[in-house]
Amino acid sequence: MPKYRAIARQVNLHDGDAVIVHDDCPADWRPGSPAVLLAHGLGGSSLSPLLVRLADKLQQRGVRVFRLDMRGCGAGADLARQPYHAGRSDDLALVINSVIEWCDGGLHALCRTPLVLFGVSLGGNILLKYLGEDPERVPAQVTRAIAVNPPIDLARSVLNLSGPINRWYDRHFAGTLGKYVAAHLRKFPDAHAPCPKTRPRGMKEFDNWYTAPMAGFEDGASYYEHCSAVQYIPSIKIPTTILTSCDDPMVPVDTFEMYQASWPDSVQLTIASGGGHIGYIARRGSDPDVHWLDWRIVEFVTGKPLLYLPDVA
Repeated sequence: MPKYRAIARQVNLHDGDAVIVHDDCPADWRPGSPAVLLAHGLGGSSLSPLLVRLADKLQQRGVRVFRLDMRGCGAGADLARQPYHAGRSDDLALVINSVIEWCDGGLHALCRTPLVLFGVSLGGNILLKYLGEDPERVPAQVTRAIAVNPPIDLARSVLNLSGPINRWYDRHFAGTLGKYVAAHLRKFPDAHAPCPKTRPRGMKEFDNWYTAPMAGFEDGASYYEHCSAVQYIPSIKIPTTILTSCDDPMVPVDTFEMYQASWPDSVQLTIASGGGHIGYIARRGSDPDVHWLDWRIVEFVTGKPLLYLPDVA
């Protein structure tokens, strides 16, 4: 866990729901110093291990870290009647504007804190959608972005999950989200689609039953079509890195390769030889610990050489 005590800040959304953003601010941070906003993936929260480790490592290097709990997640579980999903880029836009307000006092403040955006898995798809669907609304304070293992083609990712090799992942995510829905139903019994006789066993069934109608789409196919980031990436203007791995069981690497030709120079694709879906564990070597991804994000955010901290028993 981080050594710092985060401040939980509430962001009110346009439909009356709210989300919580955890502000981890080093004691010596000042406006104009770097900041980063971290968005979690499907079934996660601000307490997802990756986000917690990143917050700790980045703060040690003087970076102010904001960890987002998406709608209905983490500390904001009781603040949202509507669920989060892959297309909630409007939520992210409000959060980004709020982060800039907290750092500088407003979008047009004279002192501009450079803000890096990070999204992992589902959070990565939301981030890429936000950057490309209306590039002119991205504030000047946003300098760079990185999306890790984002399912940019939702339909293709769900189809890949349903295959025989990845069926365990499919059922695991559907089961995890089923528990989320059950807990949410107890808090907001009138804010749900009718429960099916049998609980969905895969993500396609889950999205057809729950995600799509709750998000205002006719069915899962319509939800995938409108919320997949792949159609928005060609319009991204700020420097953006997409990191994925050859062996991701949920997001096929050829999804990125088949679309890459249409991407602008501002979007760079990096494919790791291994790492699975957000695994990226390496042998001890030049990094202080085995969390290879953590150190690449630290490098990306700070643009500085790593401080090699001693091992702690």
